[in-house]
Amino acid sequence: MMPPPTEDRPIHDLLIIGGGINGAGIARDAAGRALSVVLVEQDDLAAHTSQASSKLIHGGLRYLEHYEFRLVGEALAEREVLLRIAPHLIRPLQFVLPHEPHLRPRWMLRAGLFLYDRLGGWSGQRQTLPRSFATALVPTADGDWGAGLKPRFRDGFVYSDAQVNDSRLVVENAKDARRRGADIRVGARFVGARREIASGAGGRTSHWRVTLEDPGRAETTTVLARAIVNASGNWVKALLARIDTPPTKDSVKHVKGSHIIVPRVHEERHAYILQNEDGRIVFIIPYFERFSLIGTTDVPVEAYEAPTISATETQYLLALANTYLDRPLNEGDIVGSYAGVRPLYDDGSADPSAITRDYTLTLDVHEGGAPLLNVYGGKITTYRKLAEHAMERLLPFFPHAKRAPWTQTPLQTGATQAALAEVVHALESRGIASTYALRLMHRYGLEAEAVVRQGAGEVFDDVISEAEVTYLHAHEWACSVDAVLQRRTKAQLLASPAAREGLRAAVERMLPRCGADGA
Repeated sequence: MMPPPTEDRPIHDLLIIGGGINGAGIARDAAGRALSVVLVEQDDLAAHTSQASSKLIHGGLRYLEHYEFRLVGEALAEREVLLRIAPHLIRPLQFVLPHEPHLRPRWMLRAGLFLYDRLGGWSGQRQTLPRSFATALVPTADGDWGAGLKPRFRDGFVYSDAQVNDSRLVVENAKDARRRGADIRVGARFVGARREIASGAGGRTSHWRVTLEDPGRAETTTVLARAIVNASGNWVKALLARIDTPPTKDSVKHVKGSHIIVPRVHEERHAYILQNEDGRIVFIIPYFERFSLIGTTDVPVEAYEAPTISATETQYLLALANTYLDRPLNEGDIVGSYAGVRPLYDDGSADPSAITRDYTLTLDVHEGGAPLLNVYGGKITTYRKLAEHAMERLLPFFPHAKRAPWTQTPLQTGATQAALAEVVHALESRGIASTYALRLMHRYGLEAEAVVRQGAGEVFDDVISEAEVTYLHAHEWACSVDAVLQRRTKAQLLASPAAREGLRAAVERMLPRCGADGA
């Protein structure tokens, strides 16, 4: 038996492994319930799956075909909550589904959309987005639902979902968790953990002794925690080998989803959801001001550490897009691509598209010891409910924690569309160009003025400024060029080709060295 903790080593309530959307969401929820929280992430916030989504907050229309009614209903209810709590990051988006009679009959699509419109409301959550309707895909005075499509597509359906800046949603949750007292350690590698028993005035208690490493400084530290949440995503099963706990039969199926980015395929504001002969669907989504995002694929993989899009996936996405688009795309049109691996709970399904996107939480309290909660699966839309359910499983171990769910509270108090518009106006009144002012607001919401309070300094190509780089390092754990230019700002994509190389060099010069605490 290890000795009890010394007086100068406090026992934290919760140690969370993983800085993706699930880890950040749980950290925010737990900190708001008055628990002492440490979150550790060895790479960067949103460095893996959470930055590689389709950028959608949606119910998952296609999940209805697999009878995932609970998941779809919960996701649709969450869509409404997230639109309220992060209005600078999440915006409504309408989708057009061109009708292909030989793929799915009209009655099936109508029935699916009828159900989709109503599942979220059955939870009691008021639905504010427009309901679905059938439409002709021809230009009218009000717009063109068939913009960019081949003339043979004459009719289809329109329904509503929402679009999100996924990486920034992770960062906003981590920032709010820190405001509420959480200790967010970016750059800290989880080495291992073992249960210990301590005796005191209140009797025998159990806690975890956790070893962390700062690779940059070649230092190890010890943290004591009453519970651990393993929210390490793709590593959720592999990480158990470093934790002193019995083996589990629970497993993960790793499924790669890839996307390509091309110049905008039409000038309207809607997205497309396209049907393929193999039963799969692919989205074409407006992406920032001048791009379209096309994805996603579903490919089972064994390797998940550094996924990239394959030539086969690229051709698959181009071929499906070209089935529908009037102006065909080729590889030369691709201005960017990315791939992410989704750690889906292994439900025994052989078809990657049929594996549940629902989450599974398993609680390990071996021989009455300190609890370990493992998080399998999940999707960005339902991260907040996942966090609530995780806390429900852990609350019996923390009688001092606040019991009532609370995370419907906005990530930024007072954030409304009117308030955000006023932020843009205030930035413009200080001489900041309208394009850059909008970008600042959509990244930082009500905090945008604080980013440039002392002046913007040099503004690079209207996509990022010196002041922003300084802010990202000081307040958002940005410790690398990719953290700044890809995950926090997307400036690498938004900058003109001529400006990109110089931009990367400038950011690298401005970034100080970071340690495991992100500073």
